Amino acid sequence: MGLNVLKPCLLLSALLLLAIPFAYGTAPPDERYTPGTPYYFSDFDPGQRPWKPGQHLNIEEVFKNYQYYEIVFDLDGTGITVTRYLSGNRDSSEKYLVLPDKSLRKN
Repeated sequence: MGLNVLKPCLLLSALLLLAIPFAYGTAPPDERYTPGTPYYFSDFDPGQRPWKPGQHLNIEEVFKNYQYYEIVFDLDGTGITVTRYLSGNRDSSEKYLVLPDKSLRKN
């Protein structure tokens, strides 16, 4: 009788473990990125509500663009640093606070 109860528990556990990788893709944007690591984007719109960083690109993909953005998420998760590059040269850098509604405010 004990083995019959154990089988459904093992099956449920296996299904939950299989679901973990799929749940990662639905995480909020700030949880998909490693804090302190630079990510590169072809555009940046701080007025977007809620703000979503979009699909990050590797440096080779954005370097061929005239303008691209490097975004670094703060270690505490409350802010980002956005650096704009023109022709491969650093043009400007700004800090933004990530508000509870996921909008941005220039810091």
